[in-house]
Order: sequence, then structure tokens, then C-alpha cells
Amino acid sequence: MSAAMHQFTIERHLHAPRELVFSAWTEKHHLMHWFGPKGVTIPIAEMDLRPGGTFLFCMRMPDGVEMWGKWVFREIVPPEQIVLINSFSNADGELTRHPFADQWPLQMLSTTHFAEHNGGTTIRLKWSPIYATDAEIQSFDAGHESMKQGWTGTFDQLAAYLATI
Repeated sequence: MSAAMHQFTIERHLHAPRELVFSAWTEKHHLMHWFGPKGVTIPIAEMDLRPGGTFLFCMRMPDGVEMWGKWVFREIVPPEQIVLINSFSNADGELTRHPFADQWPLQMLSTTHFAEHNGGTTIRLKWSPIYATDAEIQSFDAGHESMKQGWTGTFDQLAAYLATI
């Protein structure tokens, strides 16, 4: 089956200019204020925004549990699109398994598109498992509702943050 058949897509319209939304998505000092599901903070982050560069970050859950994530940028087209590989990692940036789902894909292709629309910005986010086993693809497909909930909270945090800057 094609990767598109196993794609997760979510879209959100924000009442902010596209350049500002793109900056909030690509600048470390902004990301540390809003990125992650509701209640999650980003206490540590390193950003190298260029093709081949990375965003390595620590997500701290409300209960104090920490998880690390890593983006490896493939394509950056300001202020229109970002393509990256998204993974869980350790603090050194080495790939790790999802801390709560041992069959989750190690790597996911993420494409984020930013479009001007009705005086604001529409974000369309697409994720697909890459280099994944059949079991990992099944885990990814089964996780779409959880991903929708997580990204809805993340977009809520982004909207609230954009209203403050």
C-alpha cells in the first residue's frame, strides 16, 4: 500500500498572518512557548533551521515525565512549507521508540503547509510513517484519533500564543 493510504492529516485556521505563524513554527524561542499538547512544556530545545539541520527538544508532561523529540529538516520554503522527519529521541538526538507505544514507527515524514486564507493562515499538517514495518504502520493507523486530540491541543496552544505576540 502507498504511504498516502496511511497518512494522518489535520488542518487548522488561525487568525494571524502567515509570516508570523511560520516564524512561530520555525523559531526556537517561539516553539518553546506553545509546542506540544495541552499541559506540555518545552524546557530544553536546540534549533538548526536548514535542510539537514535539526530541532531537538524535551517535552515535559504535567506529571514531570520527560520525552525527547527530534526533527530533521528536509525542505524549508518560507513562509509556505516545511518538510521534515519527525522521531522520538534521547537527549543526544539518537532515535528511540515512542515511550508509550513500542510499535510506533521510528520515523515519520511530516509536511506542514501554511496558506494565506481569509485574512489569516490555514495550516495543513500531514504525517506518514516511513521506513516502517507492517506492525508499525498498523500502530500508526490505530493512533490517528489520539494524534487528532494531541494536535488539536497543540493548535489551541499555538492560537493562544499567537494572540499574545
